Amino acid sequence: MDPVTSVDPTTAEALVGSRIVVADDDRITRDLLASILSSHGFKVETVVDGQEAVERVARGGVDLVLLDIMMPRLSGLEACRLLKGMTSDTFLPVVLVTVKTDTASRVEGLKIGADDYVCKPFDDQELIARVEAMLRIKKLHDHVAKARARLAELSIHDELTGLYNYRYLHERLSEEFKRAERYHDPLSCIVLDIDRLQALNAVGGRPLGDLIIKGVAKAITNSVREVDVVSRFGGEEFLIVLPSTHFAGAVTVAERIWREVGAARFEDSAHRATISVGVALYPSRDVRTKDALLRAADTALAQAKRDGGNRICVFQQEGYLYTPATGASEAPARSERTTERASAEKHDGEA
Repeated sequence: MDPVTSVDPTTAEALVGSRIVVADDDRITRDLLASILSSHGFKVETVVDGQEAVERVARGGVDLVLLDIMMPRLSGLEACRLLKGMTSDTFLPVVLVTVKTDTASRVEGLKIGADDYVCKPFDDQELIARVEAMLRIKKLHDHVAKARARLAELSIHDELTGLYNYRYLHERLSEEFKRAERYHDPLSCIVLDIDRLQALNAVGGRPLGDLIIKGVAKAITNSVREVDVVSRFGGEEFLIVLPSTHFAGAVTVAERIWREVGAARFEDSAHRATISVGVALYPSRDVRTKDALLRAADTALAQAKRDGGNRICVFQQEGYLYTPATGASEAPARSERTTERASAEKHDGEA
């Protein structure tokens, strides 16, 4: 079960061990509060004024703060204002400790963001009830925030490989294409497909297929730069965007991935996998738009698959280039790549 939803964060057991900072300049009151809270399973740290409370919260790991209103250096109200400003992206409960007759301070504290208050002399049961109520709210808030972060992560990442998904890639590709147009930079696109993955699934089952997909994803991430964008879409297809990368640099990256996947062994070296790769470049005569760039890469990939797979096909207006070639076509592929060696080395240096 997903850990985000498997545990009720509001149970009494979930609150035990919560860290509470008690700020009070009166030692007797401070020690009494610490004793009551500790006896109910809370971890308590005591400080003598609001300034120390703010400094302690800044170091992290605090679940709730109890602030006396009247303290030297920094009062409880001033400390509350600072704490709420510091934790605007999260929820840190702040509970004020006041005397019963100090209604004005309680009202002012609530106006500036205090979450609750207790009055001196305080009742032990009321104190614990208010503290637990605030901690439950915090736990719920943290639980929802964690779930939201998880959903945000899944909205742009592929769960199996951790790579970006196609939805995110489309946004990034649009951004990178506009940047390439504006600054007249080259932009390369690689589409690759795992050959005969369904047959491998039939032999080793879905676990083997997932293992191979993750292995290919690792080979890709090992072969690109941080600025490159890698995504998985479909069952066995991946798309890579290479900003500021010329023809030979893209071919170099494609060949690096191709060789690493071909050399990999899966499930105790019992299985191997190969990939087919399509490469396209902007700008070129037939590639003037983002959609044309994607179509060109898909066309090159389709040609590689038609020719038997396990090869790289580069889309060009005067035909296709296969590299690294297998068998008879090795010589022409190598000679054409040699003319672009300097650009290939440029990408290698940035990888």
